[in-house]
Amino acid sequence: MKLILTRDRSTEKSTTGILSVNGQFECYTLEDVVRPTKIHGETAIPAGEYEVVLTMSPRFKRILPLLLNVPGFDGIRIHPGNTDKDTEGCILVGESQSRDFIGSSRVAFMRLFNKLADAKDAGERITIDIIGA
Repeated sequence: MKLILTRDRSTEKSTTGILSVNGQFECYTLEDVVRPTKIHGETAIPAGEYEVVLTMSPRFKRILPLLLNVPGFDGIRIHPGNTDKDTEGCILVGESQSRDFIGSSRVAFMRLFNKLADAKDAGERITIDIIGA
């Protein structure tokens, strides 16, 4: 399964984008600000391609998608949330978006998670390619 996150807009608080699954629009995304120098808990991960696995999150106490081998970052997950206050480098997903906000995050997350779980159960490799600023 191939996820593509295309970053499209940055503000002083967040970076928004569009997530597709196997070439089809899936949902909107919100991340921290893309910065040339990392500020812990306030910086989006570098653009690039990463493997995604489903593992237990110690913080959220549930199985969540985890991006592997992100340079300079640990524990980067895809999870529900609405604003930059809900992410510490992680990728938030939602059904709607406006400046520095995504909405209906739990709905978007569950739909995406079910697709990821089906891919995992089918033995598919899951990757995410992050494009843009």
